[in-house]
Amino acid sequence: MYGALPVHIRSYILPLNCWSVRILVINGPNLNLLGKREPDKYGNMTLDELFLALKVSFSEIDLSHYQSNVEGELINEIQSADGSYDGVVLNAGGYTHTSVAIRDAISSVQVPVIEVHMTNIAAREEFRQQSLIAGVCIGSIAGFGSNSYHLAINAFRTYHDSTR
Repeated sequence: MYGALPVHIRSYILPLNCWSVRILVINGPNLNLLGKREPDKYGNMTLDELFLALKVSFSEIDLSHYQSNVEGELINEIQSADGSYDGVVLNAGGYTHTSVAIRDAISSVQVPVIEVHMTNIAAREEFRQQSLIAGVCIGSIAGFGSNSYHLAINAFRTYHDSTR
């Protein structure tokens, strides 16, 4: 769909018909434990509740969700999103800081990816402060709890509106 455009342009263009915009939300390891895992950092909302809130807030956008604790499965999902979705919101969890393979998967596809984190990774432990994937994503949003996902989807909507 975007193959003929230079990479720096095609990453920012969504289809003109907002009703047909498809965004995939991908969550990595341990995010299936939202609501139970460190609620002081991640809140009490479960992953299913978070996705339902996104569907309600963005009913005009076709949202899909995928979660895995397995690096290779996340890579497969990123690769399969290419040509099927207009954008990917990715919270790679701990793989953010360790996975060259996920970074390579993102840089190998044309679908734009926004990196998301519920906590501010720059204010966390030193080993969490570096993102290996940020450099191949169109943007990063961190530190706003579950609202980070809302902000990322709004960012895709903003990119869409700017192409009119």
